[in-house]
Amino acid sequence: MTERDGTASHDEAEHDAKRRVHRSAAQLFSRRAGERQACRRLTHPGRGRHQGSDVSGEVAAPRVSPHAGRRFDSFDLPPEVRAGIERAGFTRCTPIQEKVLPLTLAGRDVAGQAQTGTGKTAAFLITIFTRLLAHGRPGRPAAPRALVIAPTRELVVQITADARLLGDATPFTIHAVYGGIDYRKQRADVQAGVDVLIGTPGRLIDYFKQRVYDLRSVEILVIDEADRMFDMGFIKDLRYLLRQLPPYDRRQSMLFSATLTHDVMELAYVFMNDAVRVSVTPEQVTAEKVEHLVYHVGVHEKMPLLVGLLRREADARVLVFVNMRRSAERLVRTLEANGLTAAAITGDVDQRRRLKVLTDFKEGRLPILVATDVASRGLHIEGVTHV
Repeated sequence: MTERDGTASHDEAEHDAKRRVHRSAAQLFSRRAGERQACRRLTHPGRGRHQGSDVSGEVAAPRVSPHAGRRFDSFDLPPEVRAGIERAGFTRCTPIQEKVLPLTLAGRDVAGQAQTGTGKTAAFLITIFTRLLAHGRPGRPAAPRALVIAPTRELVVQITADARLLGDATPFTIHAVYGGIDYRKQRADVQAGVDVLIGTPGRLIDYFKQRVYDLRSVEILVIDEADRMFDMGFIKDLRYLLRQLPPYDRRQSMLFSATLTHDVMELAYVFMNDAVRVSVTPEQVTAEKVEHLVYHVGVHEKMPLLVGLLRREADARVLVFVNMRRSAERLVRTLEANGLTAAAITGDVDQRRRLKVLTDFKEGRLPILVATDVASRGLHIEGVTHV
């Protein structure tokens, strides 16, 4: 057989595979003509179809469900902080903000139970900027005054974007440190001086041990998603960093977690100053607007069904979860072979590629994002219509 014959045979095999997928999908849809579309469709009151959950990476404030809470202008906030809140488009507090801000603005430590998307990031950032503006600058200008520790690089990127939005009118220098990208640049930025330092435990410890910065001037600490610090094995690193800080009675501390487990509360007891426990019941507004649908199909039917659904929802922005890297890569190849544009993020994808894929997905250039469960942790993506 000639090389051309081999190529032709390969092409014919690929076309046959596509025809089988299309035929199987058509059969499945004909059997399920009365069923509604699969996947989760996210819609929110007062928003367009592509105005879903939280934004990833870029300068954008966290979006939360509408809540007629206390107005931000009722708090005694500095003009610079008010300007940031106005720029972010906030007028009223979410439930967690309404409970946390009166405590933290009065200097109390808080252990807050709140899910992603509840507005907790804005709550601790408003507190940080208000405190730093009130206290002025101490003697060591190159040392961070506020430290925010988060478990994933995506969450660090998101918090940093929100901090730069809300802190736009303040004089503070904000830097992020996390693994996988810009090692020397991040090091140089921090060494040049930083007021608010946001980072993952590993990269924070790396620079700390190199004496790029010290933690003796930290006035305010935030531990975000504390339960996931335990889940992801970062608790030893976290404890190491906390032991380098000034004593708990010489700083203000805030901890946020989706669940306030025994381990999380023990951490608060050891490293915080009589923290007030705050929790909010997860709002049902979003859940009520999410359409849940399950298809019970055989293994051989899953791919034809998925391809058929994605073809039918041509304008959708879809997030597909898988549990292994190989599954993600194989799924992307299959979707592309069937004329669908898709890309994957897994634990093996380098940070530059990862950020590009996420940016393309967020901005609508990439309609289908495939992610492993581990790689997807910490993602805050706006405009998702189907999961």
